[in-house]
Amino acid sequence: MTENTLHFSASPIGVFDAGIGSYAILERLRKKYPKQDFIYLADRRSFPYGEKSYQELLDATLSASQYLVSQGCCSLVLASNAPSIVVMDALKEKLTVPIFGIEPPIAQACSLSQSKHIAVLGVNSMVSSHEFSSFIKKSTFEECTVYGINASSLVELVENFSFIRHKERTQNIVSAFIDRSLQHFPNLDVMTLSSTHLPWLKPFFNHAAPQITFLDPADELVLKVEPLISQGTGSVRCIATDNHHYPLCEFNEALRSLNTGLVAESVTI
Repeated sequence: MTENTLHFSASPIGVFDAGIGSYAILERLRKKYPKQDFIYLADRRSFPYGEKSYQELLDATLSASQYLVSQGCCSLVLASNAPSIVVMDALKEKLTVPIFGIEPPIAQACSLSQSKHIAVLGVNSMVSSHEFSSFIKKSTFEECTVYGINASSLVELVENFSFIRHKERTQNIVSAFIDRSLQHFPNLDVMTLSSTHLPWLKPFFNHAAPQITFLDPADELVLKVEPLISQGTGSVRCIATDNHHYPLCEFNEALRSLNTGLVAESVTI
């Protein structure tokens, strides 16, 4: 019997995103809560979240959320920064189960920064949104200046698995991105990797700019989920949507390359 056909002994938590980026969040949750059951959804049909309008983003994440609830999930983790900032309030109003998002760790970044100039790297739909501006105003220490930098161009390096298959090319692209960012904002000393795809690129970021501290926002999310953890068997059902640009076979190849032990089954939402 594979993980995909296991019957859960406790209510699973649904974890989802538009692609492979969210697997890092799932892995963190599994390590912290080894007896919790999960359903992991990669909604690759909706990739990329970063280029969607507000309504498109809400529609895509609501459909994924409702599907996971229909599969028995007692709570949800939206493992994507953009919708967590842009549409989370609307999602909470429409869902009957708790949902947790992932947010840029602004307070931590400000406390670590010596220059008091930090950057949030995220997809365009997040960093250009009114909701992001409001979030920054609520989260920032008075003496800290926060810049939102569009890192949408780097997300594809993870989703098409270039970071595994073409490491030198990936390093060149990441290094050029950092160089451009520092030309515009030379005082930066802390950056938050505020797309769930970006932490996969952390070794490339560290190589490009060892003088900068790069923060992974997942730390805070893992602790938020704790009150809803149940004792199951630690099973994971892995499911994915796909299309001709992002076929299921490529996603399963990535899961194998990352030694996840998971095989995704195709679903239609």
